[in-house]
Amino acid sequence: MSFGGFPDEGLVFYEGLEADNSKTYWTAHRAAYEASVRAPMTALVEELAPEFGAAKVFRPYRDVRFSHDKTPYKTHQGAVVTPEGRGAGSWYVQISAEGLVASGGCWRLESDQVARYRRAVADDVQGPRLASEVDRLQAGGWEIEGDRLVRVPAGFSADDDSIDLLKHRSLYATRHWTPEEWLHTPAALDRVRESWRDLVTLNAWFADNVGATTKEARPRR
Repeated sequence: MSFGGFPDEGLVFYEGLEADNSKTYWTAHRAAYEASVRAPMTALVEELAPEFGAAKVFRPYRDVRFSHDKTPYKTHQGAVVTPEGRGAGSWYVQISAEGLVASGGCWRLESDQVARYRRAVADDVQGPRLASEVDRLQAGGWEIEGDRLVRVPAGFSADDDSIDLLKHRSLYATRHWTPEEWLHTPAALDRVRESWRDLVTLNAWFADNVGATTKEARPRR
């Protein structure tokens, strides 16, 4: 199946799900989700795979075990690409009633990865490389986000030129488009492809300087 755009029916489906996040609504409208959300998302990432790698298309169900919010379904459909062997630095795409999102970087880092990230930021070569890339992305309209400490991290000074980056425990760039006619056409694929290409340098920095965690995976409860 080739990607032809995200049908408006998919956005309407999510508008309804936001109003009625219940099994009753989901069961009655699941066919719309499969045809107008999951199928086009799968087609989109399959067309991107030759350049960026195979994607994981996320399940529509929320993990509510440890959440106060017990609504059972996600109100968006996301997919992520983390190329094998890189360890850190991923590409992400999401569709919802609010429109399309393209993103890249690191959303969650383990403690050993955070330590390597901060050593790289403090490095005289790697730190300026990241700072320059963040500045370039912001100038191009990207939002730089991520989990950040309020205080100065241990071992560093508040006077450090890179203190804003050093406070990050995760860092990623995001671009958002509200729904317009092009979203329902193959042009949406071009927007995501061009955006992901713009994030190649950021993801390469994470792959080179942070890499995979060495911590053992915690058992699922």
